[in-house]
Amino acid sequence: MAIGKVEICGVNTSKLPILKNEEKEELFARIENGDKEAREEYIRGNLRLVLSVIKRFSQSNENVDDLFQIGCIGLIKAIDNFDSSLNVKFSTYAVPMIIGEIRRFLRDSSSPIRVSRSLKDTAYKAIYAKENLTKRNLREPTIMEISEEIGIPKEDIVYALDAIQNPMSLYEPVYTEGGDTLYVMDQISDKKCKEENWIENISLSEAMKRLDERENEIIVLRFFEGKTQMEVAEYIGISQAQVSRLEKNALRTMKKYLVY
Repeated sequence: MAIGKVEICGVNTSKLPILKNEEKEELFARIENGDKEAREEYIRGNLRLVLSVIKRFSQSNENVDDLFQIGCIGLIKAIDNFDSSLNVKFSTYAVPMIIGEIRRFLRDSSSPIRVSRSLKDTAYKAIYAKENLTKRNLREPTIMEISEEIGIPKEDIVYALDAIQNPMSLYEPVYTEGGDTLYVMDQISDKKCKEENWIENISLSEAMKRLDERENEIIVLRFFEGKTQMEVAEYIGISQAQVSRLEKNALRTMKKYLVY
């Protein structure tokens, strides 16, 4: 990582301003009164803090521009959440926030799927704009508002934000109850799943006669009406873990009948 480079993300780091304590206090008082220009000036005045933090990650293989942008997001979050009445130095509060943001990024970017630099840049601009718009309007902005703010088509923003998300395994555990683990795949309604394929091609009515009333109802709701386990649980009035357990038992019973 070229940590010694002068220009990072188009910013000449050798010319970054340094705020005096009196200036910081004055700017933050204006920020708390909703002064947007003061907020931008405070951000610029603390970019050297981001630089000092990313030096701690000099052993990382990540691009320094990426780390700087992520660090700036942590800085903005620190500014927006800092309480000046606590009599704590801003840097004391901000450094852990910046470090945490960078560590999350490094953890998430460990995926073997690599995202192009242009997509990352678009995603970072969108995240930065979202932070600004949320602070300005006191609500989460729409994709269209973010698009207008940074001048990038909303379709490109959605694609870029989706590209930097970590893929999740269908076998990722979601919830455990009574020793039964529910996985992501259990939350998905799939009309072409393996169970339904073989159910449709055999003597289904005979197999389902081997089930009790509740198991029968669950099979119908899951594989004929396409409901998720959560929807079935709400409809019947039992927990999702119970639905999962009864469903597996029912399928086991039906398969056993069909095999023999």
